[in-house]
Amino acid sequence: MSTHTVLGKEVRMPVRIRLAHAFMATYAVSAAAAQRVIDYSGLEILRLPGGRAMCTLVFVDYIDGDLGPYNEFGVSFMVRHHTSGPAAALGDLRALSTGGAGVFIHRLPVDGEFTLAAGRGIWGFPKEIADFDAQHEGRVRRGVLHQNGQLIVDLTIRPGLSVPGRRNGAASFDAYSHIDGITRCTQWQMEPSGMRARPGGAELSLGDHAWADELRSVGLPKRALMASVVDRLAMTFQDANPL
Repeated sequence: MSTHTVLGKEVRMPVRIRLAHAFMATYAVSAAAAQRVIDYSGLEILRLPGGRAMCTLVFVDYIDGDLGPYNEFGVSFMVRHHTSGPAAALGDLRALSTGGAGVFIHRLPVDGEFTLAAGRGIWGFPKEIADFDAQHEGRVRRGVLHQNGQLIVDLTIRPGLSVPGRRNGAASFDAYSHIDGITRCTQWQMEPSGMRARPGGAELSLGDHAWADELRSVGLPKRALMASVVDRLAMTFQDANPL
């Protein structure tokens, strides 16, 4: 079992999140534009029919975990796994169900100094400090994110129907990150429960921050493919492996 020292504190691996709340919206965006956004990582966007890619915006409230309580917002794209061979006809579609895909974490602002240091130092996650106003309870979930006084996103989610319990089971992903010229891969396990989802169901407004302009460049705002809420979320993060 490896350990890391973060701001004078020892963090043992794997890092466990015992309780978090989350809401998210997934969008079909331009694959070509998304690839331009993540070219710096050396990874390839997972391409879907019609020249589309999958982009997810998520707000997470970490309640009980090894890194303490904090808020987080993520911008991620589905990418081809770094061990995948050349794409074949329908290959990227098949990858969604056969483990040939990963999640690239492109933006990951937080509101805690310890999680910022741990995220950047242990996994190379692109964490930055930002200001959060997030509502994780009630009939409507809403997250508003600012940085340096500039609005980045204002996302509202209307929870849909309950997802059957058997579909709330543990799922393992390879999460990719890139800072300081290094792309890393981290095994990430999620155990959601109390999940609700619906087609559409999201309202997105973008502000005047540079990150908002970046989201516009891939085709947002638009109607979401899917909006979902997770009332209880547990997660486990293994050590990162540089590619």
